[in-house]
Amino acid sequence: MIEMTNLTDHFLIAMPTLGDPNFFRTVTYMCQHNDEGALGIIINRATDMTLSDILEQMKIETDDEATLDLPIYYGGPVQSDRGFVIHEPVGDWNSSFQVTESVALTTSRDILEAIAAGEGPKKVLIALGYAGWGEGQLEQEIVENAWLNVPAKMEILFDIPPSQRWRSAASEVGVDLDLLSSQAGHG
Repeated sequence: MIEMTNLTDHFLIAMPTLGDPNFFRTVTYMCQHNDEGALGIIINRATDMTLSDILEQMKIETDDEATLDLPIYYGGPVQSDRGFVIHEPVGDWNSSFQVTESVALTTSRDILEAIAAGEGPKKVLIALGYAGWGEGQLEQEIVENAWLNVPAKMEILFDIPPSQRWRSAASEVGVDLDLLSSQAGHG
């Protein structure tokens, strides 16, 4: 087994050579990484859905236009019909786990009801689906140069436009993704 740093609260940045269409040019916020595997949410792939679509399906009412226009992200290929909310601050929700002291991942209806009522967390990213890796799978993909990783920055997660997150995350480790070749050199 490959020994690896715990990547919880890191960004996983897809290398330009990663051809899997589920992950091509993605940034994934790692919510959990342990000996059993890893779970993350892709944070730079907005869908054509907004929160109003989700609230309508769930029969949750709101009058807040800003809330209605929140984008829904493609969080990954696993359980793509299930909602995941990355948020700050943590709060007290029915089905939630804490990623850091200030960030949590919640999957319960109560957080959407609070957001709709204007009483939810200050910063949110709502996604359908997640990215998951089995035991040792992510570590092997990193060894194969499929991913860069860097400690997460909340500005990239919540504030920078989605179209800029891939390059912004890579620049945190001094990498210009435009200069990387799809050809690997092995000596």
